[in-house]
Amino acid sequence: MSAVQEAAWFRQTFEAIRAEVAKTIVGQKETVEGVLIGLASHGHVLLEGMPGLGKTLLVKSLAQAVSLDTNRIQFTPDMMPADVTGTNVLASDEAGRRFEFRKGPIFTNLVLADEINRATPKTQSAMLEAMQELAVTSGGVRHKLEEPFMVMATQNPIEQEGTYPLPEAQLDRFFLKIVVPQPSKQDLLQVLTRTTGSQVVQATQVASRDDVLRMRQIVREVVVAEPVMSYAIDVVMGTHPDGAGACPLSRTYSRYGSSPRGAQALVMGAKVLALLHERFNASKDDVRSIARPALRHRIGLNYQAEADGVDTDKVVEAAIAHADAGDRDPIKV
Repeated sequence: MSAVQEAAWFRQTFEAIRAEVAKTIVGQKETVEGVLIGLASHGHVLLEGMPGLGKTLLVKSLAQAVSLDTNRIQFTPDMMPADVTGTNVLASDEAGRRFEFRKGPIFTNLVLADEINRATPKTQSAMLEAMQELAVTSGGVRHKLEEPFMVMATQNPIEQEGTYPLPEAQLDRFFLKIVVPQPSKQDLLQVLTRTTGSQVVQATQVASRDDVLRMRQIVREVVVAEPVMSYAIDVVMGTHPDGAGACPLSRTYSRYGSSPRGAQALVMGAKVLALLHERFNASKDDVRSIARPALRHRIGLNYQAEADGVDTDKVVEAAIAHADAGDRDPIKV
């Protein structure tokens, strides 16, 4: 296939999956698109929103649409790491006794880590190796996870009692952080119509796991020109309070800025958006479009920001404006 045909196939497959998920998820277009961008980019997604907004149903519908296995992990303060990754148990048969590894719920394609901030940091850290290296180590033995693999974690933004904020190292492993909004009156009417009637609507398979792997390969092949790469770097550098390219808002309100993974997320997300417009080259507009969900969870704010009502989205927007206004030479990469 030519690059044009590959881009067209990608967009058709992406839209088919999105349309199928939309049969069960009312509204939430940006949320659904962000999750699909994460799936196509080989990235994990953190969903932040109030209970009852369809986050669990979204994972279930996505798994049905692409025929992937899925597990849900309901995190609680008393969970242990082995409850996530699995553990070695003593088994016996005709040959005698031996230790064998019993896989935990992390061994699947799509993992819904529900209310991940209710687990202790020790249990949260059990996800790190799986998310970064697609493997789990238990008893000194490394167990590979089957691809495609994706973690979708949820957290409630308003509850504080009995929760443990995710450490920066784990937040950085999420490709995107998507804020799930409350539904509009019209969307809520559709939700009630679909969920309180006699007809049950479910997503059906429109793609396969091989299609998902092919989509990921196509994303990797999208061209990113040097000026676009340099622009993504400028946006990331603008979030650092002490860097030479810091934007004024970041100097005032940020404790730390985005890691290099933020720049990777900008570029990979821009590649997906380019394909959705049937282009095989990413643009600065694509970088701008993906910047907020890619960087908002990678920026730490100080107390002055909280007092002045400044959130990370405002810092990202300021970094974008600063990069737009700058006239720096492209960085050689």
